[in-house]
Amino acid sequence: MRFMMLMIPKGYESAKPGTMPEAKAVAAMMKYNESLQKAGVLLALDGLHPPSTGARVTFAGGKPKVTDGPFAEAKEVLGGYWMIDVKSKEEAIEWAKRCPGSENETIEVRQVQEMSDFPPDVQEAAAGFTEMQQAPSGKNAAGKGKGG
Repeated sequence: MRFMMLMIPKGYESAKPGTMPEAKAVAAMMKYNESLQKAGVLLALDGLHPPSTGARVTFAGGKPKVTDGPFAEAKEVLGGYWMIDVKSKEEAIEWAKRCPGSENETIEVRQVQEMSDFPPDVQEAAAGFTEMQQAPSGKNAAGKGKGG
């Protein structure tokens, strides 16, 4: 079962562009990341730039509207994520509990929907989705272009 562990750092919603974590916190997090990797459960992980550098696209009335960050109404934002493959929600929670997070951080654990979770009509509507996930897109696993 795949789970995403979503890091939600309090205060990150108002972080300025270029805000970076402290080296000490990154070193502790790297030890945690290495433990996920050594256990064979880590599929992917990334940190995200502050929302002040992002944009949101909404679709009120069916028309796209772009709003550049920061987002005044945001109370919680993502700071990063891990994708893990474990046997149960309980195991995913146990991994989340081992994270060296601070008192300002929350990890939300969410199971990834698998095609087998859906009824036949939805599976039919999503035909090709699994192949799309696995198809080479000219990018490597880190999301960078070839040679990047």
